[in-house]
Amino acid sequence: MQPDETRRLLDELEAVTARLQDVEAALREQAEGRSLGRVRERLRAWSAPRLGKLRQHAPEPLLVPTSYLRTDPPSPAPRISIVTPSLRQGRFIERTIYSVLSQGYPDLEYVVQDGGSDDGTVEVLRRYEDGLAGWVSEPDGGQGDAVNRGFARTHGEIMAYLNSDDLLLPGSLAYVASYLAAHPEVDAVYGHRVLIDERDHQVGVWVVPPHDDDVLGVADYVPQESLFWRRRAWERAGGQMDGSLHYALDWDLLLRLRDSGARIERLPRFLGAFRIHDGQKTQAGGSERDAEADRIRRRTQGRPMTGDEAYARTRAFLRRHLVHHTVVRAAARLPRARSEVRTLPPVGYG
Repeated sequence: MQPDETRRLLDELEAVTARLQDVEAALREQAEGRSLGRVRERLRAWSAPRLGKLRQHAPEPLLVPTSYLRTDPPSPAPRISIVTPSLRQGRFIERTIYSVLSQGYPDLEYVVQDGGSDDGTVEVLRRYEDGLAGWVSEPDGGQGDAVNRGFARTHGEIMAYLNSDDLLLPGSLAYVASYLAAHPEVDAVYGHRVLIDERDHQVGVWVVPPHDDDVLGVADYVPQESLFWRRRAWERAGGQMDGSLHYALDWDLLLRLRDSGARIERLPRFLGAFRIHDGQKTQAGGSERDAEADRIRRRTQGRPMTGDEAYARTRAFLRRHLVHHTVVRAAARLPRARSEVRTLPPVGYG
């Protein structure tokens, strides 16, 4: 399908989404009786954004297109530096490490910076140290400090950090490297996200529309585990994470990349898996997480911004998200070869 035809179809789907939201609003005012109520509920469920919703359906096997497993890196392959900050994630970190090393990327510089865990993490790191560029387990000043310490030991042209409970999906490193090699004008990229539970089962997806610099100043919508950037952009943006932030590290970095002139693109592929579990920092943040978001919006907007205003500023973006979500989910239901993601190493690996 030609790009112009694809754009036309997406525009039509976006218009249909907007009309359905109008219909839903009308039904909310007029609907009486159980049958109309069911229609209203179905329309509301169909038109509700998935971005921000962490558990969207019952657990199901984590599958990716078989083509993901056949993605080749460019030649020569640029060095990719990845840092995994870790603190007491012993039950998940082996899955994280394996998801990176099992990709077989030819020039990988992978560092794990652990904060002094006493839950079996060190034993895992010792098992995998032959595949790592380095690891250390020592007290640090938090996630931002750990990422900075890790990156200080790397030299790769492409950079990323992957939290110790998340995963890279198969072929992601080769795909990102190939895209950046073919697009030297692009400084940072990210993709779609799969949501997984404690047992590595899929419980939802975040399908992100094309990048929008303006919306980025209002909402943190970029899946962190799918984000990669060039070292040249990192250095222009200050060359470090803001260690005073605990929940908005990646949002702050993206804004500094944007403000320093980086070109950022969303790639049309699922690159990472974000794990949902009771001990994760994202769900436990509460008022501190909200305070960091408010701090960043004050910086980008020059004033406080209410939640209602932020939502109003992102409504068009969320409509685009719904269109792309619908297209991607519909394509996923078509008969095609798909493979289950292996998240635990085979016997004898490492």
